[in-house]
Amino acid sequence: MPQTSTNDGVLFDMDGVLVDSYAPHLESWRRLAAELGAAVTEPQFAGTFGRTSREIIGILFGTDRDEADVRRLDARKEAIYRDLVRGRVPAMPGAVDLLRSLHAEGFRAAIGSSGPAENVALIVQEMELNGLIDARVTGADVLRGKPDPQVFLLAAQRLKLPPSRCAVVEDAPVGIQAARAAGCVAIALTSTHPAASFADANCVVAALSELSPARIRDLIDRR
Repeated sequence: MPQTSTNDGVLFDMDGVLVDSYAPHLESWRRLAAELGAAVTEPQFAGTFGRTSREIIGILFGTDRDEADVRRLDARKEAIYRDLVRGRVPAMPGAVDLLRSLHAEGFRAAIGSSGPAENVALIVQEMELNGLIDARVTGADVLRGKPDPQVFLLAAQRLKLPPSRCAVVEDAPVGIQAARAAGCVAIALTSTHPAASFADANCVVAALSELSPARIRDLIDRR
């Protein structure tokens, strides 16, 4: 049980924050593209960070596909990704330690991801986060991807907290924009983008080990 109680929450993006998933996501898009007789470059992939898979399919493979085809490609891509990481999830350094320390201090924690529910469930199970995550929001729960704030507004709602008492940890500029638009404290992790990309963030860190319950609470209190 938590030792103390607060009314604060932390909303974590999953890919690039809790999981170092850059390489397996890139590989899964490349394998899907190969099945379609196409190709995906790394710059193209990097430009899609924070978007839902449905949006990314339109960006990478054209917007002239019907909804059934988009759903099929979405499901195939994510199945490839899960096969790549199952049994060898590349957890971000410090992720589990930070979640444990937040839980011990009474923070509520949520995952706010553009990915599918199956991906989030796999990561939570394999990283043994069930007792540390109080709410989940996935791509299946939202109609609009980041930079729209919908994912974080819903995550705060599920934690039963006002967005103003929540901090978001994100690795993509569109995620930081979404956090700010939601009214949350925006913490940028430079795992996939340089610090210069996060001019709108309230705080920028190079590693999750730079964060602590006390630092996050201070950021929320000072906003």
